[in-house]
Amino acid sequence: MRAERIRKTEENEKGQSLVEFALVVPLILLLVIGIAEFGRAWMTKNILTGAAREAVRIYAVVNDNAAASARADNVLRSAHLDPAKWRIFSSLSATDRSLSYRIEYDFPIIIAGFVPGLSADSITLESETTMRREWDTP
Repeated sequence: MRAERIRKTEENEKGQSLVEFALVVPLILLLVIGIAEFGRAWMTKNILTGAAREAVRIYAVVNDNAAASARADNVLRSAHLDPAKWRIFSSLSATDRSLSYRIEYDFPIIIAGFVPGLSADSITLESETTMRREWDTP
């Protein structure tokens, strides 16, 4: 009698383990994919910062806004970012001799269709860099 009870308990535990596994695996996968998505966003933000920094440096030293925008464009293209999703803005302050470049990018979220409640397909990442100009206006 005792051996039958032990055998039934072992069979029930096998089913219980399967149910627990089925409940935990989606959560672990969501966590791992979320970490990867965050890493992609962080890397993209660093690329935007580098492009803005290089562009504003060219503009501050050479006073050539077209060359600065072209450099930012080259940096973003070399990172294989979609050109239709970025916007580049430059501004020149007349009062404090500063220049700034701001780059906005619509970052596509890959897991948007898989996570319930996540309605956005993309988020806007932006980076702005400001430097003091090294040239005088005529």
